[in-house]
Formats: sequence, C-alpha cells, structure tokens
Amino acid sequence: MQISDPEWASYNLGIFICTRCSGVHRSMGVHISKVKHLKLDRWEDSQVERMKEVGNTKSKLKYEERVPPCYRRPKENDPQVLIEQWIRAKYQREEFCHPNRQAYTSGYMEGFLMKRGKEDSKYHSRKFVLSEAENTLKYFVRENKYPKAVLKVSELNVVFAPEKMDYATSLQLTFLKYGTTRHIFVYHEDGEVITNWYMAIRCAKLHRLQVAYPSENEADLLGFLTEDFAKEGWLWKTGPRTSDGFKKRWFTLDNRKLMYHDEPLDAHPKGEIFLGDALDGYSIRIGVSAGVKDQGFSFALTTPDRIYNLSAQTESERDEWIEVIERVLARPLTRQDSTISAQLVRKRANTNSISRFSPR
Repeated sequence: MQISDPEWASYNLGIFICTRCSGVHRSMGVHISKVKHLKLDRWEDSQVERMKEVGNTKSKLKYEERVPPCYRRPKENDPQVLIEQWIRAKYQREEFCHPNRQAYTSGYMEGFLMKRGKEDSKYHSRKFVLSEAENTLKYFVRENKYPKAVLKVSELNVVFAPEKMDYATSLQLTFLKYGTTRHIFVYHEDGEVITNWYMAIRCAKLHRLQVAYPSENEADLLGFLTEDFAKEGWLWKTGPRTSDGFKKRWFTLDNRKLMYHDEPLDAHPKGEIFLGDALDGYSIRIGVSAGVKDQGFSFALTTPDRIYNLSAQTESERDEWIEVIERVLARPLTRQDSTISAQLVRKRANTNSISRFSPR
C-alpha cells in the first residue's frame, strides 16, 4: 500500500507507516513491530540507523517476495480487515516469505461461516466447501447431507461488506440463480479466516481462467476475479408510469448491472437494469421525464426499454451517481458484456426490469 507523508515508523522492521497502519502494527505486539511517531517520540541513534539501513523499498523485497498474483493488495481506502490482514500476513505470519503458509492458494477450502438466513434474517453457522477442480462453492445446512446450494466459482463475485452488514469481517457473495441475482451474506469473527475465503475464491477463479485462456496475459485476467461495487446507496425511484410516485430503494452498481432492493441485505434485487453503451441508446441526465414531479435532486436514466426517473437525497449524491454511471456508459462493451446482453431474462411480465448476470 502506497503512503504519502507518513507520520509513524516501525523501527525494528525499518519501515515508515501511516497512522491507520500504525494501529495494526501496535496490535501485533512489540515482538513483531515496535512503533514510534516520527516527531513526537524520542529516537535513539541505533533506531535511526536501522531506518537508514532498511527502508520501505528494501523491506518490500523481503516481505512481499512471493505475493501470489491472485492476492488483492490493499489500497488506502479499502476495508480495514483487508488492510489489517495484509499487514499481519506480511510481518506476523510471513506468508509471502513462506508460500506453504498461504492456505488460500491450494484450490480447496472448507470451514464454517455465519450465513444470514434468506427469510428470518438471522445468522446461522453453515459449512462451506470451495473446490477449484469442481468449479464449485457449496454450503450445507447439515454437514453430512446434500448441499443446500452449489454455486459456480466462475460466476461468483465476492465483496467485503462491513458497513452494510455491521460486521467488520463480512462478505457478500453475488451469483446467478434462476435468471436473477442472488446475494448471500456471511461473516466470521476471525479476520484472517474471512480474508482467506476471499483470497481463496480469487485464486480459484484465476487458476481456472489461466487454464481456459492460456494465451491471455495474467494481468488482464486479474480484472475478472472480484470487483467491488462501483457505488451503493439509497435513491428514490418511480414506476414505469409518469403518475407513479417515488419509492425509496437501495441501489447497487455491480459492473454494468444497476440493481435496486427494498433493503440493503435483501437476498434478491427487486429489479435490475443493464447499463449498455451510450452509442446504443443509453444516457443519463439531470432532471426527470415530462409529467413526473421533480424531487429536487432528480436524474433520469434512459435505456432502449424505458426511462428510469431517480432522485438522490443531496446534490452531491446525485452528481456522484451520474458520474459513476456515465463512466460505465462511456466504456465500450466487452465480449463478456455482449454475452450478458444475450442472456437477458425478464423477471416480471408487467415490468421493464431486467435480470442479468455478468460472468467474471
């Protein structure tokens, strides 16, 4: 993780660190990392010499020597669990010095996660089994019975969901089921465990992509492993008729799929809107359709099928949604996007909502 203007240092490791990372270093204990503030703490000559001797570049060569390509290196604004486990993997467990400690690269993982119920909204312990060879992620209600669900790893997206779920160590799994998107929410009390599951899914997907596309550049394949949602939040949306009032919905932008839900943790979206290329009749603008009452911070999303009238709570929120959707519409459709277009499924005969799944 790149840092600018660091205020802290781990003087035994010989590296400069940011304020956020300093807390993680302290939590590992002084037997792993000894932390000081660059200006507020007193420095001994030997400690200064240690910093000169090592430094971040030299340390990186050692502690990041064998980071697997499927491992997601955190950035500044990534979830805390991802940053913390990256630091612990480097300095506490030394996983990137000793590849045999990388439990997520074997192509197989099993264990118990707390899964949110589809109907009762309570969390239940469920056994999960990941198999790269079978291209499956299974979970079981009863350990020695048939799996409750079998998910294709190649069609699975996984994102960290700490703010939405109120669990710092949580994941949202998104996949296709019966022509519509299905969300599964899981967590584990141990940050290392939940991060290992996340990395194991990424590694399994990369290995299968490398077999399927042996001539493709590895760096290009990394973009198809997992993808954070571009934006999420509450918006107000009208129905297909101009007389329909605005209703509050939770929106999620997943690649080219704009989903809306009654609640953030719904198992299924209420509707899904495919965002195609601007050259094919997709556009977005401030304002609403004629005959629709403007809510104040409204904007209209035009597709070949319908105009969606939406409204945000603030001007800045509206502008952020417009900006992120414009970026999607300006992006040329890929071969995978064209495949999605051919898989369009109507969820309800009396609406123009569509359900589509984007393979990664």
